[in-house]
Amino acid sequence: MAKLGKRTVAARKIIDRNKVYDLESAVKILKTNAKAKFDETIELALNLGVDPRHSDQMVRGVCELPNGTGRTVRVAVFARGDKAEEAKKAGADIVGAEELAEEVQKGNIDFDRCIATPDMMPLVGRLGKVLGPRGMMPNPKVGTVTPDIAKAVAASKGGAVEFRVEKAGVIHVGVGKASFSADKIAQNIKALTQAVIKAKPSGAKGTYVKKISLSSTMGPGMQLDLGSIVSD
Repeated sequence: MAKLGKRTVAARKIIDRNKVYDLESAVKILKTNAKAKFDETIELALNLGVDPRHSDQMVRGVCELPNGTGRTVRVAVFARGDKAEEAKKAGADIVGAEELAEEVQKGNIDFDRCIATPDMMPLVGRLGKVLGPRGMMPNPKVGTVTPDIAKAVAASKGGAVEFRVEKAGVIHVGVGKASFSADKIAQNIKALTQAVIKAKPSGAKGTYVKKISLSSTMGPGMQLDLGSIVSD
């Protein structure tokens, strides 16, 4: 068994894993314990009462975090002509068509988010085996297949995050950085939680949000009280 570091041991003494914390208290403790030499990412995990193996229980969507993610997002856009120029002007990092598809097929994926105009989907569709497993396949349901390229690029650059439930019924999303103020972290958590609740699928039965946990990159997790997040 790996030996725990002094900081981790100290953090675990402060955090009671059997306790359910209100949002304000949890964020305060998290910021106090995020003492790594880098700006730790704040991560939210939602355990949902769904089985994503069934199509009517799949949960996915996009949420524009009010205070961004705190990280630089590289955006690639599949577009031609005027739409390609529109993407470049909006701040897209990579813009292309067949040549971009060739690079992706080779595994050269130097971006974090992929957007496409509707007319490019026959080309982009061939990249499903490469982009799909990475969670980067453009999809109209989350606004990454759209004729409004400028808006999509701006949203991605400004802090829009895509969420999708994993096989175990869990959604993991980074909702900011430890350097953010407590208020900004709380606002982002509330926005994401509300977006996931709004995306509740028709096939979900019983308790939808079973558990919510908050942690930083190097810190232990804390269970959050859902009521303190959605009360207002």
